[in-house]
Amino acid sequence: MRILMTGGAGFIASHVADAYLSLGHEVAVLDNLSTGFRHNIPKKAVFYEMDILDAGAVTRAFQEFRPEIVNHHAAQMDVRVSLVDPEFDARTNILGSLRLILSSVRFKVEKFIYISTGGAVYGEPASLPVREDHWVNPECAYGISKHTVEHYLYLYKFLENLDYVVLRYPNVYGPRQNPKGEAGVNAIFIDQMLDNTVPTIYGDGEQLRDYVYVGDIAAANVLALTRGTGEIVNIGSGTGTSVNQIFAALARLLNFQNPPRYAPARPGEIYKVYLDPSRAEKVLGWKAKISFEEGLAHTIEWHKTRLVGQAV
Repeated sequence: MRILMTGGAGFIASHVADAYLSLGHEVAVLDNLSTGFRHNIPKKAVFYEMDILDAGAVTRAFQEFRPEIVNHHAAQMDVRVSLVDPEFDARTNILGSLRLILSSVRFKVEKFIYISTGGAVYGEPASLPVREDHWVNPECAYGISKHTVEHYLYLYKFLENLDYVVLRYPNVYGPRQNPKGEAGVNAIFIDQMLDNTVPTIYGDGEQLRDYVYVGDIAAANVLALTRGTGEIVNIGSGTGTSVNQIFAALARLLNFQNPPRYAPARPGEIYKVYLDPSRAEKVLGWKAKISFEEGLAHTIEWHKTRLVGQAV
């Protein structure tokens, strides 16, 4: 199939693009390189350097590539940015996504795979792990903007029969995650420990998140090509891991001897959330396979290789 990937120069979507290409699909990457990197784009992919807010550019990409599938990862994904500049967050995440949906209708795309967030749409959950039928009360603009697009997808399936599946992501980690610019405590801590810098933990460190290795996330996107019609599914492990646990695991793996620093908690961030993956297994046939410790080991090796490359 011909698959148009937005955000394909980024950490997660580049892994998804690799997985699609390995199965023989044609892939086009649409990215403005504001947070992604050109070197992440697979060599076999067609690349459109453009912004999803540029209507003319998006139309040209659809006209030229004629995608059968749209996989939409591109987003403003920083909770703190969304609180400081909610208009920018809404323009990118709502208007940009709507532009892609309308183009998908116009050019008769068969399926729209939309990446939402399981860490921000629910708000502070009443029960754990969180199921898809839990209330949706986001406590940041990012969660609001990501959830809004889910309603547009329902609407255009109802009006225009645009098939879709929504993947509500957990905290994803693994190779290619940028320790300097992207959210991702694992990448940040690994980078700092390798540099012998003491990491800072915001709050008491008992915050719980659901961490899933990027290879498992790519597998979910492969399954979503042919499974899940009008479905919203959590892509999670069903297990919460605290920041203190992450620090301890990485300190052990890297033989880092110093204790962490603690600083006040940051606004807009949920205290404890992890996702019930049972619907993903039922609808997609997916469940996480890579253990947290195994994923950390793979990620550490990538960071070491990256640092060696920089030294050269």
